[in-house]
Amino acid sequence: MKRIAIFASGSGSNAEEIARHFSDQTDVQLVLILTNNPQAGVIDRSRRGFGCGQHVPVVVFDRPAFRTTDRLVELLKAQQIDLIVLAGFMWLVPASLVQAFPGRILNIHPALLPKFGGKGMFGHHVHEAVVAAGETESGITIHFVNEQYDEGQIIFQARCPVLSTDTADDVAAKVHALEYAHYPRVVGEVLATLATQ
Repeated sequence: MKRIAIFASGSGSNAEEIARHFSDQTDVQLVLILTNNPQAGVIDRSRRGFGCGQHVPVVVFDRPAFRTTDRLVELLKAQQIDLIVLAGFMWLVPASLVQAFPGRILNIHPALLPKFGGKGMFGHHVHEAVVAAGETESGITIHFVNEQYDEGQIIFQARCPVLSTDTADDVAAKVHALEYAHYPRVVGEVLATLATQ
């Protein structure tokens, strides 16, 4: 049994897709949702069972607990977490957490890294920058997390066209479709790789 924890700061749509993807699998369990935002939509999604009966405990934490204590590392280890999945999580992961779970923290970025990555480049900011730059394509990047924003080893990318008439909202819709289609699958592939190690 492989055990997943998801970190999310926002609505939790990617977390829900992942929960649904694994809801009928007996060898993978979503164990925890962790959020730095007490108003995050992911909390309500979890309470509603992610639309698939997956009622997952939620842990809300603040910046000091995340950055200056080992509380979350100890919690994740106590829960025997195999893979940490960032799904719209906005804070830089501290070195202590990266070192405690080397090669076992995934992130999804709403652009084709190394373009449009780094601090402050998240969500709508990314799509606005893509449109402003006159890019003809965008997409998603799934990568391992290291101690820098968006610089970990890239695992997978998927592309979508950006038309000259597209707004940031149009690009966001295309990118979200790619996220929902690919992130749960890639999480599963990484878990399968971990099972052979």
